[in-house]
Amino acid sequence: MTHPLFAPGMKTDPYWWDEAPRPVLPDVPLPAKADVVIVGAGYTGLSAALVLARAGRSVLVLEADEVGRGCSSRNGGQLGFGLKPGIDGLRERYGQQRGDAMFRESIGALAFLREFIEREQIRCHLKQGGRFIGAHRPVHYEALARRMEKLEREFGIPAHAVPKERVAEETASGAYHGGGVIENHCALQPALYLFGLLERVQAAGTTVLSRTPATGLRREAQGFTVATPRGNVAARDVIVATNGYTREHGVSPDLRRRIVPIGSYMLATEPVDKAVMDRIFPKDRVTSDTRQVVLYYRASPDRTRVVFGGRVAVFEADPAVSGPKLHAVMAGIFPELAKVRISHTWMGFVAFTFDHLPHIGAIDGVHYAMGYCGSGVPMGTFFGHKVAHKVLGSAEGRTAFDDLPFETRPLYDGTPWFLAGAVLYYKFLDRYAAKPR
Repeated sequence: MTHPLFAPGMKTDPYWWDEAPRPVLPDVPLPAKADVVIVGAGYTGLSAALVLARAGRSVLVLEADEVGRGCSSRNGGQLGFGLKPGIDGLRERYGQQRGDAMFRESIGALAFLREFIEREQIRCHLKQGGRFIGAHRPVHYEALARRMEKLEREFGIPAHAVPKERVAEETASGAYHGGGVIENHCALQPALYLFGLLERVQAAGTTVLSRTPATGLRREAQGFTVATPRGNVAARDVIVATNGYTREHGVSPDLRRRIVPIGSYMLATEPVDKAVMDRIFPKDRVTSDTRQVVLYYRASPDRTRVVFGGRVAVFEADPAVSGPKLHAVMAGIFPELAKVRISHTWMGFVAFTFDHLPHIGAIDGVHYAMGYCGSGVPMGTFFGHKVAHKVLGSAEGRTAFDDLPFETRPLYDGTPWFLAGAVLYYKFLDRYAAKPR
């Protein structure tokens, strides 16, 4: 792979793996039975496994690939709260009481994650630096300012608007027409967090098997039989925690039809001059913007590189192809990065849903938690905890998202044939819509 923007030795693996190589799990026999089989070894599956194992259940976690191959070690490591419909959208759909309860629970998920990491002493560069949200068009600023005011007034969240003349206090980019700041958003190193969580799960006695996909599921009188290429496992309960990789598993066609996998693309730059980093990230905040096809970026934990992400391809693309395109977008926001080369470029699949909300519950007795719509680090950990308590029959498992209809669409089988058209539509709105959606 050669390109003028590729640094020597450029990698198509996540930058995070340099510091946190994926662990090699011991090759142990497939057990004949377990109290709970969990499909998927990302944040949700491992969070659920930890709760169940510490409650005395025998737990088996099945991962189709190597543990850490999916988006749990590939994401941007940005931690926030909020739901895609927004406060007003939630209230319109579900009424103020339930809509606000959902929104508050998303706030609680971030608090839960922070407390969990601190309690478990997982070293993953967790830092509260806040988030800057850039208004990429002038018409977006007023709506963003109202959103910041509502967060502070109605939910007690430290947030404020940033008029255009003060954007330089938050970032060196001249691309934004004002913005907003949410002070309690955070960042972490996602692979270090995932593998630290894995260590806690293994220490609790859980068996985690890599390269062991769940290929089928059959209901039995006393539970389930889970099929794998290595044999069958009898389980009293099953949790499906596959999120953006649900279509790759054979355990639940019903769930596959309800998840829309969307590729999100990232790059990391070569080390950048400290003065440049200090101009781009003067307060070391994570950053996103008001686009529907959102951009998100941050400094690496050691503040030497820019880690930049977004959706630049209409169709899914090889990271080596998408990397230069993503770099061009980055250089449009920060011209001084135009000649900084790419050291890593990669992608992973996030899971969207048709109502743009996460979902938790059970279908035909099979528990699930998934569909985080880009907020998988806090919500995945939180929902993993919650779905485990549902299996235990504990009141701790209740959520504001219980009993939400989990929508699908006619003719949809898990392959998003409509995605290219949707991306083009949202890009059109980002450029031409008279007001933000």
